[in-house]
Amino acid sequence: MIILCKFCKIRNKFLQNFFGAFTILIFRLPLSSRKNIMKKFFKILLKTVVSIVGLVALYLLCAYLLPFIEIPAEKTNEPKNVEAYILTNGVHTDLVFPVKSKEIDWSQKFPYEDTVAKDSTLRYIAIGWGDKGFYLDTPTWADLKFSTAFKAAFWLGNSAIHTTFYKEMKLGEDCKKLEMTSAQYQKLIKFIDDAMDKNAEGKYINIKTKAVYGKNDSFYEAKGSYSFLFTCNTWTNEALKISGQKAAFWTASDKGIFQHYQH
Repeated sequence: MIILCKFCKIRNKFLQNFFGAFTILIFRLPLSSRKNIMKKFFKILLKTVVSIVGLVALYLLCAYLLPFIEIPAEKTNEPKNVEAYILTNGVHTDLVFPVKSKEIDWSQKFPYEDTVAKDSTLRYIAIGWGDKGFYLDTPTWADLKFSTAFKAAFWLGNSAIHTTFYKEMKLGEDCKKLEMTSAQYQKLIKFIDDAMDKNAEGKYINIKTKAVYGKNDSFYEAKGSYSFLFTCNTWTNEALKISGQKAAFWTASDKGIFQHYQH
């Protein structure tokens, strides 16, 4: 803390001296030169502001329009006998599967023992990817810090996988069932596995934290970086594409996915 305070004092002193010297230099110039410099400065400033506003407008337009473009489900003659779901809390989406199936036992990858309750009777597991800072430091929107949001938006943070065990799944506006073959599920399993950081033994790395949301969830280290171009919902959407499910062309929001599962 002492070192940080000293650094801040040095930084502030440097900025004061820099801007002081810059101001003196400007005012020593002839009036015509000062006017030219100020004109150039404001032109650059105006172009910068217009560019930023334009990029934000373009992003918002793409975020609104691109999700309407549907990537259709893969056509296949194989039986779609794998139980799977997509789940949303209104902002963030998860993929949900039975803990145990012939394809995989998720409890061997994400042990019940990593949760507070350690309840092995829970039959389903929800898996979601996102920014580590958001997951661990922002339990509610009231806890959101500018530094956390800035890092998340511009590829500056780390990512994590969040898992939650459930007793049962109830279909509704926030939970839709997927139709998936065993081969498609295998692709999805690989997609999730590829997103995981692993230790020397090849096991998923549990994040030891008290910042869990309940008694049946846990966090794990993951690969990739969250950004305004690749959000938690973009990750879920990519998972749906890879496993041959209906998906949006691109989306940053949960609504971009769920609008294709209303019928």
